[in-house]
Amino acid sequence: MRAARRDGVLSGVLSTRTDGLIQLPKKFSGADEIVRELMSQIGAVRSTFDEMFPPAELGLLTADGLLLGVGVGELRPVPGRAHPVFVRLDPEFLRYDWLTGQWFYRSIIGELLITPGDGRWILHTPGGRVAPWNAALWKAIARAFIRKENAGLAKDNYEATLANPALIAEAPNGAPEHVVENFFRRLTNAWGLNFLLGVRPGYSLKLLESSGRGHESFRATITAADTEMTVAVAGQVVTTTGGTGFANAGIHEAIRADLIQSTANALAFTINSQGLPAWVVSRWGIAALANPACVHWDVTPPADIAKRATALGQVATAVKTLREAYGDRLDAEQLAADFSIPLRALQAVTSTTPALSAGAVN
Repeated sequence: MRAARRDGVLSGVLSTRTDGLIQLPKKFSGADEIVRELMSQIGAVRSTFDEMFPPAELGLLTADGLLLGVGVGELRPVPGRAHPVFVRLDPEFLRYDWLTGQWFYRSIIGELLITPGDGRWILHTPGGRVAPWNAALWKAIARAFIRKENAGLAKDNYEATLANPALIAEAPNGAPEHVVENFFRRLTNAWGLNFLLGVRPGYSLKLLESSGRGHESFRATITAADTEMTVAVAGQVVTTTGGTGFANAGIHEAIRADLIQSTANALAFTINSQGLPAWVVSRWGIAALANPACVHWDVTPPADIAKRATALGQVATAVKTLREAYGDRLDAEQLAADFSIPLRALQAVTSTTPALSAGAVN
């Protein structure tokens, strides 16, 4: 898979599904104080969450999960900061032990036991808890990549051969043997770029060039391999020209919607269950896990967001009209449930639960 990542087509569609996803809007839920800190800006560019989980590292982890079914990384403490930084590790050194059902990471000091969610290790397994590699894309990608590489090398060799066609020299019948040999010798020594040779009547030169269409088979194989890799990653054949690049709308046009959703859900589950809880406990204590902070990516296409906003406006107008007609008999909460309108619980507004304190470190 490291070799396959060199391929331009695979690299392009994979980055759209991974890096493009990471750039979609993030939404947070949980205790207000924790959410505010996650969203607070460090400097003028990135939030605390982005500093803790750099988009580039999350993109690499997501790609590992898609291609291999499993990805691994660790949270490394940073002196002077209240939060660690996630670093994706090379999955080549992962090992799964069937006897114990545990994962290990080979390092220069030996194998290290991976305990997901312990504050250091993060194990991303979108392929499933058992043998996640069996549900990954590496089998389809590898076959297509190898066929494409072989076809590409054969095509290059074919074109290089045709770029230097055979030279045919003819000497007149009855010419002395030493004259013919001298003619061929001069021709051999002079043959090259900008070749020019004068000959006497009876002598001739011509090129033997191919007029076949063998190159088309190599191009067909390469195109088929590109299509297979594209469909494997994007779920469809992506139009690679005239698109919107990495804008928020671009990923929805390039990647099948259910694949975007599944990838976003898998990454959010990994971070919410293994990454954020350890940080929350270190900052606010174990009691803060009663209302932990969670993140998810909003994968709703912009067009759908606009339609929903319009629909909510129409619902609001209808509720106002219905309330004027039916008064208190109208069940507004039931209407809100029917149209998926989120309502804050009354007890959450009047709650006397004390705010989390940054000094309550476990």
